[in-house]
Amino acid sequence: MCGRFSFVTSKEKIKQELGEQIETDVNLRISFNIAPTQHAYVITNEKPDILQYLTWGLIPYWAKDEQNASKLINARQEGISSKPSFRIPIRQRRCVVIADSFYEWKKRGADKVPYRIFHKNGNLLMLAGIWDIWYKDNYAVKSFSIITTPPNEEMSSVHNRMPIILDGKEKMKEWLSALSLEETLSMLKTPEDGLLDMYPVSNKVNNVRNNGPDLHQKMNDSPTLF
Repeated sequence: MCGRFSFVTSKEKIKQELGEQIETDVNLRISFNIAPTQHAYVITNEKPDILQYLTWGLIPYWAKDEQNASKLINARQEGISSKPSFRIPIRQRRCVVIADSFYEWKKRGADKVPYRIFHKNGNLLMLAGIWDIWYKDNYAVKSFSIITTPPNEEMSSVHNRMPIILDGKEKMKEWLSALSLEETLSMLKTPEDGLLDMYPVSNKVNNVRNNGPDLHQKMNDSPTLF
């Protein structure tokens, strides 16, 4: 799964990697520790040139309330086209979640060591996602899920799931374009081996209230030092 990620970048880097046409906030909301139910930056197929700020944790359009949002932060690739919460979004409402890294926890006996995982070339991560819109009275709530898949070689040593990564702006554009269901599902692949790098970080990341540059600091690969 993908349970935390970070968005630490600049408008210049976004335009360089995603396209000069991308509209961004005047002041980007940087975060070292984005958690479920918080907001994050995504680009939707509805507005493919605008960086939007949506809620992480998909609320289906038919939901009676938002109570299950924290349970739908990820959408498994397997069976996504038939599951009630995801079957319409995967066909009509796809998005790309922008991050510079994500976190995953590796089991070490009774301990879990957090790792920061990022593109080996320092590029932004464009994570395949789906979104939906739910109305609370007359207020529209836009939310999203990150699509996950079995891990590639480097991720398999840490966890049995990982987000689907659209490597490059051409893949991003394709994902946001008008695709058939068959074409969409064909893009849901485990990322190629060797795409990512990683290192252990402080278990401060476990607490959502911690949100500073120290969360990206590399630690020794030993749970006794956290």
